[in-house]
Amino acid sequence: MIYLKTPEEIETMRIPAQLISQTLGELAKWIQPGVSTRKLDTIAREFILDNGGKPACLGYEGFPATLCIEVNETVVHGFPSDRILMDGDIVGIDTVVEKNGFMADMCYTFAVGTLSPEKEALCRTTKESLYIGIEAAKPGARIGDISNAVQTYCEKRNYSMVREMTGHGIGRRMHESPEVPNYGRRGIGPRLQNGMVICIEPMVNMGSRNIVIAPNGWECRTRDGKPSAHYEHTVAIVGDSTEVLTTFDYIQQAIPDKFI
Repeated sequence: MIYLKTPEEIETMRIPAQLISQTLGELAKWIQPGVSTRKLDTIAREFILDNGGKPACLGYEGFPATLCIEVNETVVHGFPSDRILMDGDIVGIDTVVEKNGFMADMCYTFAVGTLSPEKEALCRTTKESLYIGIEAAKPGARIGDISNAVQTYCEKRNYSMVREMTGHGIGRRMHESPEVPNYGRRGIGPRLQNGMVICIEPMVNMGSRNIVIAPNGWECRTRDGKPSAHYEHTVAIVGDSTEVLTTFDYIQQAIPDKFI
């Protein structure tokens, strides 16, 4: 069942969306060669709590951390650890923040030091496809229009789409209906209507679309070991318009020279 939000509820959702955007902006200041992913998790948890929010991933179905950490070939749901980020890595930071009873979800893939042209192109294309998907998320359109727009944009550039993991609705719960795949046909799926709030999140691989799940049951990696990139916004249908509730502006302000 799709839960349509009232105008007042969408206004309330702007609050966790603002906090999660600020959290990733704060993390951007720390992402550099030599930092551990566990350190990033601690910074995020403290920042969220200090600003009156709740790190919603922590403890969710047993997940042990505030952040999902996605280094290089990790697609989604990686655990923070003592792993040290190295020059040339890419690291996706995906998290969910709850505040005032509602949630927001967001992901950004950061450059660690200097990237190879191939990794930079992967990140740039994936981020661009996010906005292509948002552009397709017009009131009256269907979920398949978003899915097809993202898939077409990336596959024309010889990248592959992860199919097992999708975007989703969000609100009082982290995962609500509908699912928002990153592949599909135009004109199918639920129709976008006033009050829907969804997370659009392309997960794009440099090589094959095939994935494997680690023994911990969470971490999803590319089967061929090639890099994967992931970007995400929380998006609301408000009347006859589409509004992006989260923002990458704080990241850009923190790292203007490294903002992809």
